[in-house]
Amino acid sequence: MKDFESTNHQNRSVTDDGVYSVAINQFELAAERLGIDPGTRKVLSHSKRELIVHFPVKMDSGDVEIFTGFRIQHNLARGPGKGGIRYHPNLTLNHTRALAMWMTWKCAVTGIPYGGAKGGVICDPKQLSLTELERLTRRYASEISIVIGPGKDIPAPDVNTDAQIMSWIMDTFSMHLGYTVTGVVTGKPLEICGTLGRVDATGRGVMIVTREAAAKAGIPLQGAKIAVQGFGNVGYFAAQLLEQQGCTIIGVADSEGGVYKEKGIDTEGLKAHQNNYGKLTGYKDADTISPSDILEVPCDILIPAAIEGQIDSTNASKVQARLVVEGANGPTDQAADDILAERGITVIPDILANAGGVIVSYFEWVQDNQAYFWDIDEINAKMEAVMIKSFNNVSQVSEKRSVSMRDAAMLVAVERVSETMKRRGLYP
Repeated sequence: MKDFESTNHQNRSVTDDGVYSVAINQFELAAERLGIDPGTRKVLSHSKRELIVHFPVKMDSGDVEIFTGFRIQHNLARGPGKGGIRYHPNLTLNHTRALAMWMTWKCAVTGIPYGGAKGGVICDPKQLSLTELERLTRRYASEISIVIGPGKDIPAPDVNTDAQIMSWIMDTFSMHLGYTVTGVVTGKPLEICGTLGRVDATGRGVMIVTREAAAKAGIPLQGAKIAVQGFGNVGYFAAQLLEQQGCTIIGVADSEGGVYKEKGIDTEGLKAHQNNYGKLTGYKDADTISPSDILEVPCDILIPAAIEGQIDSTNASKVQARLVVEGANGPTDQAADDILAERGITVIPDILANAGGVIVSYFEWVQDNQAYFWDIDEINAKMEAVMIKSFNNVSQVSEKRSVSMRDAAMLVAVERVSETMKRRGLYP
């Protein structure tokens, strides 16, 4: 029998203040600068709706295990909730709250008509068989079906979830209603009304913002040395697309280990090695380094594209990049932000840098609602236009107010949400 002690809700805390404190502090700083009224600040510092579910799943052994899941909607003033579902053994309630809040700001800073939401299940999917994963997903989908829907809250893939899991959620939701509802989730396979361009969307968005930020900072992309933490969809496609722009990928790491080569790593060769062996270490054409060392290698641009809280007060002084582009959500804490700013290192924040995924998810939702689908050139062109416009808006606010790009992005986002709330009024 597999050991599920670490995933059972009775054996771990479902709250964690670390990441949530970062999210709240970012919001409070923006609200103070904008002069947001106390009532609106109270509303935006809390989630609108939080669903916690404890549900049984029959394992292949015949035993029944209890899993804990969440679906949190932070704010729905600008439209339906939007945000991914992650499966992770360290997921907590406050962690999910923070991610939902960041989704509100991410949607607002890009101008797409969504609110913020997030969800997930405390589990290690690597310990589950495919049939166990399907049963867990369908039961979780049933539990949260009361709060999701194409006009209510639209989940998407996140850490350790993918198009297949979205398929199971869509099918489960549809079976409950008795007809097919494609728009209940995004990030679906093309065969069930997914969209072209979704798989590489977040990484493509990171590339676009990196290109724009590098140009503004006077960093030529041709020959620019780039280090990437995380080699899943975001990190891999960001690295691949930046390599096509003439950049040199000198280091890549995942949770198990990393590789480094000053003259450059072939991303396609590294990806083939990862696919064959399930890890980056052992790649014959580069030296092995630790996952944390990737953040400290000498480079022009650092892309943390793994998980939250990777750059903090203990290592921010060791970052040797000129530009940090956040492919992950919340990879840099407040103390690290201050240290990087003092050292003259520009940080392009997550709510702007990794917004390509939610933008193309929005396109998928629009196409599902219309039952009319676009070609890849149209999707990529539309996404690039939104990313560039969003970057320029944030950059202008940064220069006008003499604040960091993160603070500027938060000012743009919080102001848009608070103005929407003001226009709608307080019910009743």
